[in-house]
Amino acid sequence: MRNKREDVDEFLSHRRVALVGASRDDKDFSRLVMRELLDRGYDVVPVNPGGGLIEGRAACAEVGAIEPPLEAAIVMTPPQVAEQVVRACAAAGIQRVWLHRGVGQGAVSAPAVQACQELGIRVVAGECPLMFLPNPGFVHQLHRLAKKIAGSYPARA
Repeated sequence: MRNKREDVDEFLSHRRVALVGASRDDKDFSRLVMRELLDRGYDVVPVNPGGGLIEGRAACAEVGAIEPPLEAAIVMTPPQVAEQVVRACAAAGIQRVWLHRGVGQGAVSAPAVQACQELGIRVVAGECPLMFLPNPGFVHQLHRLAKKIAGSYPARA
């Protein structure tokens, strides 16, 4: 499945998002994603089964516990649990999911993508949302350029 730029842009237009798989380890990449989104004015709700504070924000143990509910979630979990997370997102009324991929498989799995399709969830499968923000950092600029050269950067319809 190839992502469409319209789906990327539509997802990023939602300024309040869940980050499912937000780690309590401040060196984890999920924390970098969260900090960058917060710095750009997004209201990010961390989701971690252990709860607690993440980047100074109260983490919800599950997406269904987020109040008020929201419409979009970035999933940064192991791929083995991504389908379960997608189904929890659907049950919570979340209709836009970004299955994050940085290095390796990330949260992308065939069952998770299939669940999104079955449940009517708009999905961006793979990629890192930071690559699509205006003026990304140097590494994400390089990733963007490499994907454009390779012809795998999401195109507009």
